[in-house]
Amino acid sequence: MLQEASTSSSAAQGAAIPPSGAPLPTLSGNANAHALQQAGFDQLIHNFDWLGWLVFIVLIVMSLLSWYYIIFNLIKNSQVRARMSKVIDAFWHTPSPQDAIRAMEAQPPSEPFSKIALDCAQAASHHQKAEGGAIAQTLSRSEFVDRALRQAVARESMRLETGLTLLATVGSAAPFVGLLGTVWGIYHALIAIGASGQADIGAVAGPVGEALIMTAIGLGTAIPALFAYNFFVRMNRVTYAKFDEFAHDLHDFFATGARVGEIAVPAKK
Repeated sequence: MLQEASTSSSAAQGAAIPPSGAPLPTLSGNANAHALQQAGFDQLIHNFDWLGWLVFIVLIVMSLLSWYYIIFNLIKNSQVRARMSKVIDAFWHTPSPQDAIRAMEAQPPSEPFSKIALDCAQAASHHQKAEGGAIAQTLSRSEFVDRALRQAVARESMRLETGLTLLATVGSAAPFVGLLGTVWGIYHALIAIGASGQADIGAVAGPVGEALIMTAIGLGTAIPALFAYNFFVRMNRVTYAKFDEFAHDLHDFFATGARVGEIAVPAKK
């Protein structure tokens, strides 16, 4: 009898212990899986406090502004580069300076090369009308034209840089703004975990994962702005070189009557 009872007890214990390597069915595992499935962007929005909303709105505004200036500068630079050679050729291949000035006046208001040429022509004409006056005695024709060209090139260069400061600011600051949201979210998640007394994977991974989404939003805002800033800086550098080349030729033409390498002829009045 004792042997049978011992055998029955051993069999019951053996049946209660699962074989080695088999997964242990637990309620906490199902709860963790359910908590992780519920974690996401919707849950993040639902748990926002005032600082979370502030960080999120700032990142959205940064992203919208950066994409606006990306598209704006892309269209503007494409138009400038497409018309650049045509405008320069139109100025030099016209039969007279008057025709060249009329060709420049017919260009769109946003075209920079024509505005540089018109400012230069206006300065040369103004100096010629003031011959014998105080301006002509103080500044030579070359110096007066040179000053007008410098101002025109600086003005048009500044117009090409519209929005680049914002792109640089977004590219450098957006990751840190997103990181602020992540740190604040993790802080509140840890407070909630401590208050609930639960420290399992479901209680930790969900809130922390949601908070990390803010860092991802910050990086998603900064990366396009940073690439666009470097791209437009490179494009503007090429355009600046064309500004300088065109301005030097204009200076030689209006100061001496001919470009470098050409024979000077009297300009037609």
